[in-house]
Amino acid sequence: MKKITFAKKSFFAASLLAISAGILGCSKNNGSVSANTKEILVVSFGTSYNNSRSITIGGIESSIKEAFPDYNVERAFTADTIINILNERDGIKIDNVNQALDKAIAKGVKTLVVQPTHLMSGFEYTDLKNTLDTYKGKFEKIVLSKPLLTDDSDYTAVAKAITNRTAKYDDGKTAICFMGHGTEADSNSDYAKMQEVLTSMGFENYYVGTVEATPSVDDLITAISKKGGYERIVLKPLMVVAGDHANNDMAGDDDDSWKNTFLSAGYKTVVSILEGLGQDNEIQQIYVDHVKAAISTL
Repeated sequence: MKKITFAKKSFFAASLLAISAGILGCSKNNGSVSANTKEILVVSFGTSYNNSRSITIGGIESSIKEAFPDYNVERAFTADTIINILNERDGIKIDNVNQALDKAIAKGVKTLVVQPTHLMSGFEYTDLKNTLDTYKGKFEKIVLSKPLLTDDSDYTAVAKAITNRTAKYDDGKTAICFMGHGTEADSNSDYAKMQEVLTSMGFENYYVGTVEATPSVDDLITAISKKGGYERIVLKPLMVVAGDHANNDMAGDDDDSWKNTFLSAGYKTVVSILEGLGQDNEIQQIYVDHVKAAISTL
């Protein structure tokens, strides 16, 4: 029988230690994955505009991740059209809500917090709530958090954020107009409430309209012309992302865009700011606060 030399013994020992370390390391990693049974699912309508998505929806998600390091944070979109565009055009795969929920179950998530980035409690928020109701028995704890504009404090916080962001334009000679989406749901009244809050806070040069409901851009022009004295118009989306509506309906070159509608009304200077609400740190903090409030109910 051949003797094992000292060098060979050392090699075998080192190999065994390396294998043991690898096994222990794998066990530790697997343990950390399985131990993370808490998840925050951030649900957005979505956008096909990659740059805006990164700094708006991505910005909100990053703020939530930083604030809640003991939770896994995942993404889901509600717009199948956008999901398909991103997949076919860019090879980017994003889950819809059902896919994200099924994945959470498969991972063994026990506590699930769902934070929508929706602006208000409209049709999409109701659809999300109804979907979650069908999953309640599949998680030990599940809670749906609030959209951006829910309580009176939310309106005040959003008003402060959007006026801080545009303060340099508020010179008394500029009408600062925010374009919301608009909806047939009762929540469309939230835009009028935001207008009331802005006015009550002393921001008399701020106007809130919608692209698909009321107040319309024509309503804003009527109000702005009635007040008089404005030499410049600033346009900014009251939407989480600066996507299709912001780039085309607001700032586009078509005759019926907000930009050209104001130009046709006689305003010679129209400035379009293509920034979504989601890229504002103050707005991101509101979502973080909503997540915190939702977790406190579990």
